[in-house]
Amino acid sequence: MKIKIFAPSYKRPEKSITQITYPFVKLIVRESEADEYRKNGNDIIVCPDSAQGNLCRVRNWILDNLYEDADCIIILDDDCKSIGRWHNQNDITFSENELIEFCESSSILCRELGYKFWGLNCVTDKGAYREYTPFGFLQYIGGPFQAHLKESTIRYDENLPLKEDYDITLQHIKKNDGCLRINYAHYNVKQAEQTGGCSNIRNLKKEKQQFFALQKKWGKDIVKRDKGSKRSFDFNPIIKVPIKGI
Repeated sequence: MKIKIFAPSYKRPEKSITQITYPFVKLIVRESEADEYRKNGNDIIVCPDSAQGNLCRVRNWILDNLYEDADCIIILDDDCKSIGRWHNQNDITFSENELIEFCESSSILCRELGYKFWGLNCVTDKGAYREYTPFGFLQYIGGPFQAHLKESTIRYDENLPLKEDYDITLQHIKKNDGCLRINYAHYNVKQAEQTGGCSNIRNLKKEKQQFFALQKKWGKDIVKRDKGSKRSFDFNPIIKVPIKGI
């Protein structure tokens, strides 16, 4: 099982946090920013300017152009501090080799289960890891770490650049009856803490528009508002999949 890991990056030419921890990860940057990224020591692959500016579009470009001899492509955020797992009450960060081995074995497991998409727990806190359910098959898989097996034909909906992770999770569950989430492992990213990337378009008005667009696509019985949230409008939806399972 051959794995390739890429991290799209947009208007963040400083040295990538992800590449500091995992230097083998290639950044995907648009041609007009390539020289600035290289000056800061980033290892990059250049995509057309037309592929950037929309998170879904650049992710689709990666899936359509960069598999080559790989069996699985993993798309990672460019501000990932670490990827780790819980073991004996300790939060252990994967080394480069450990991450590659983990991704290979997880991709094999995903394929053997009949799925084509896998990811990690979106919460780093130990309380989010339920020891008796180390795997989930109907759970949300967050955008900071998403793994696509080569045989998958599913692509990101370019009309949902701020809710692409919810949408692609639902697409896989609908088509393949599930996806694999590995609950004992997690990512640690600096979401909403940096300029560039999706922060350029992320605001309450846009988040509301994206929430209702996602809800219109999948229905109010599947995409629900979190009415228990302390926010006046929590734009992170609750997903209720109408299939029995975990």
